[in-house]
Amino acid sequence: MIRGRLRWLPALAVSAAVTAGSLTWSLQAGAATDLPAKTPEEVLAMMLDSDVRAFSGALEQSSQLGLPELPRTGETAGLASALDLFTGTHTARVYVDGPAKARLQVMDRLAERDVVRNGSDVWLYNSRDNTAAHLTLPDHGRTGTGHPQEHAVPEGAQTPDRLAHRLLAAADAHTQVTVGPDTEVAGRDAYTLEFDPRSADTLVGSVAIAVDSLTGLPLSVQVHARGQQQPAFALAFTELQLEAPAQDLFDFTPPPGAEVQEHTLQAPSKQHRRMDDGSSRSGAAERYTVTGEGWDAIVGLPAGSVPTGADESGLLEQMTQAVPGGRVLSTALLNVLFTDDGRVFAGSVPLERLQAAAGTR
Repeated sequence: MIRGRLRWLPALAVSAAVTAGSLTWSLQAGAATDLPAKTPEEVLAMMLDSDVRAFSGALEQSSQLGLPELPRTGETAGLASALDLFTGTHTARVYVDGPAKARLQVMDRLAERDVVRNGSDVWLYNSRDNTAAHLTLPDHGRTGTGHPQEHAVPEGAQTPDRLAHRLLAAADAHTQVTVGPDTEVAGRDAYTLEFDPRSADTLVGSVAIAVDSLTGLPLSVQVHARGQQQPAFALAFTELQLEAPAQDLFDFTPPPGAEVQEHTLQAPSKQHRRMDDGSSRSGAAERYTVTGEGWDAIVGLPAGSVPTGADESGLLEQMTQAVPGGRVLSTALLNVLFTDDGRVFAGSVPLERLQAAAGTR
């Protein structure tokens, strides 16, 4: 199962937490280097087989997505602050020790945001307004240390090299995968795995991942929009230490006077887990449709997916532009069409493709 093989992604787990409420970050690749030649399958297998579990480092993110600017006062202030994380350049520090201990410190101008996980406790803190949220995660019944070598690989089970071959074979219809020039990121030699969409209709021009030549850990990601020389999105380590951080970094106590909100996340029901595993998809077709495949796929949501009155503050109008048949939120990598009859269509494709899928052209 792919999920069980992607042990090399503690950094991307942090990135997911960032996307949910904090940050994503930028590329700082250094001079080219000269490494032994490898095929795309071999580089991908290195990533899948990486056993890096503990590290710390500095990160930088840059975005040129073309997001609209919102007023930083009134009802739009909070959203404007969140969108700021996806514009310009931002820096952060990250600390990871295994699957259940991580800390991300996002350095804002004259402020800091923290995301800290220690076991079942997750803290989100913003020093700008001295507010914190404490989440208690459900117990999923995990046992053992979670070390990659804890469970033996059964005879005939998926191995990184086999999985790499299957992934590349599956991508071949929509993506050309190659190994680009060797590079250096955060002082470490790295291979460059490049993904070029075969479709001419997608907004995505290319994706490049720098892979550490010794450990297989992904060190940077660049996403280019079609026709742009500079990356629309870039994320990378600028410093990296492959050792366990000090354990007190994962302890968090809100500062005096902080406003704290408590939340408890419930474990998903067995029925919900079955749906997540793909064994039950009842009603899925009524919730969304997918037009096309690969990079130029379009997801459509029926009328009523956006609750009535959800835009009483006028945010939708401020963030979108009027087009025939509705309004569009346009970025360098993604377009979202809100039709006049309440439907939503999204994809990494030009607006005309969304309008054709919606029947508004």
